[in-house]
Amino acid sequence: MDEGGTPLLPDSLVYHIFLSLGPADVLAAGLVCRQWQAVSRDEFLWREQFYRYYQVARDVPRHPAATSWYEEFRRLYDAVPCVEVQTLREHADQVLHLSFSHSGAQFASCSKDCTVKIWSNELVITLLHSTDMRPYNWSYTQFSQFNVDDSLLLVSGVFLGPHNSSSGEIAVISLDTFTLLSRVRNKPYDVFGCWLTETSLISGNLHRIGDITSCSVLWLNNAFQDVESENVNVVKRLFKIQNVNASTIRTVMVADCSRFDSPDLLLNAGAPAMSPCRVFDLGGGGYSEDEAPAPGRATEGLRRFLDNILEGRVQPPLSESMLETRVAELLARRCTKPPEPALGDRRKYLIFTTGCLTYSPHQIGIKQILPHQMTTAGPVLGEERGADEFFDSLDHVIDVHGHVIGMGLSPDHRYLYVNSRSWPSGAVVADPMQPPPIAEEIDLHVFDLKTMSEVKRALRAHRAYTPNDECFFIFLDVSRDFVASGAEDRHGYIWDRHYNICLAKLRHKDVVNSVAFSPREQELLLTASDDATIKAWRSPRTVRALQAPRPRRPFFSWFPCQRR
Repeated sequence: MDEGGTPLLPDSLVYHIFLSLGPADVLAAGLVCRQWQAVSRDEFLWREQFYRYYQVARDVPRHPAATSWYEEFRRLYDAVPCVEVQTLREHADQVLHLSFSHSGAQFASCSKDCTVKIWSNELVITLLHSTDMRPYNWSYTQFSQFNVDDSLLLVSGVFLGPHNSSSGEIAVISLDTFTLLSRVRNKPYDVFGCWLTETSLISGNLHRIGDITSCSVLWLNNAFQDVESENVNVVKRLFKIQNVNASTIRTVMVADCSRFDSPDLLLNAGAPAMSPCRVFDLGGGGYSEDEAPAPGRATEGLRRFLDNILEGRVQPPLSESMLETRVAELLARRCTKPPEPALGDRRKYLIFTTGCLTYSPHQIGIKQILPHQMTTAGPVLGEERGADEFFDSLDHVIDVHGHVIGMGLSPDHRYLYVNSRSWPSGAVVADPMQPPPIAEEIDLHVFDLKTMSEVKRALRAHRAYTPNDECFFIFLDVSRDFVASGAEDRHGYIWDRHYNICLAKLRHKDVVNSVAFSPREQELLLTASDDATIKAWRSPRTVRALQAPRPRRPFFSWFPCQRR
């Protein structure tokens, strides 16, 4: 300013100078005088700062809820839970899973130490209760979920047994008294289990039909199994689904379509899409004649196929596994109940991992749950099926062309996020027991359950290193604005759902198995690791608000002089 208070430099020149500065320098310069402060808050200036600092593609628009580029820049910098505030060391072994109650007041943790611990989520997290499952012949606890009113906790675990054993169990714990209410068998154990209603939970069972052919049965169980009358059902068969090529159903979860309220995600703009996953609609308009022949034609086709084998007319000769799979597929065409018509926006979906080519879970199955299936009342063993309807069909199948290692729903259940490790392009599965090698990079795909389509720009930053036969589940979580995941590279990761950018890496000393956002404040995130710890992370602005009051400089206190 000159002596009369007139700026010596015009605003346009100050603006162009500020364009060459970084965000911290712009904020610092804005403290010099009123003119520089006004220029430092210019919307066009912060638009440039935003795209340059966060490396967002220029054709991605600002978030629809954002009020200014300055505030949007500050949100991504200041509202991400990336500051470690507490480390919990009460577990004696690897921590495998975390889950919050719907109110956010409590959370549960599962561990290789065979305990499930329930914590109070106050300003300082404290342990409320610990249940040891070793007296029930469990090897470890692996998954938990609160029911809708936070009165019951579902806990899934693995039985003691041989290394290749697949047996597990689900326990229900009262959160009022911390007593064990019921236990339900669960096979394979990585079905995990989930709540369907306030007092009903889904478990699994597996029946072998051949060497690589099986049948998965999903059961609806009453959480309170000590009923007074023998005429009251405590269990009911939901679905019976055929598995081929050593595949099985795993990782069940329920999506409630009535909760859909998200705007369309703007994730397709920007970088070129990766190879899209294929989404098959199996219930929209019926099967073609080749895909689902009538029962009579299916029986005749099976008879003709077997006659050709016996007479040596099938060339080249089929291996035993290929023959078993072909016969199973032909039988299933005759014995599978067709999909039910869609019920509209009030329906619920059962979602799970599955496959059709190998034991490695490379597909996501989606099955509509009908209103009469929401209770254990009614036919117990599926007597409503016809004599020739032995199996249930799926409504949709998503093929990710890789090994699925994690799934999570957005808070409104509209979007399904999937961690997968891709197969090489063009890979062919010749032997179901030898799936293709999987990539170290983890792709985080997004599927819209409203349109049954993929949002094709997969998120990527995290990595995993174990091969197919040792691959394990890495749990992810989704909040209103962010998605987070663990990884085998000793870090947790946070991305912005709108801009598709990685915002933070959260360090541990070993594999990060699970992450969980607080449902009442997305600026609190928990991470669980093989280093036997649980870490709590809060956003920088929350940390500042919780510290003792002290004078702070306007506009500058949230952005330190050193860049991240």
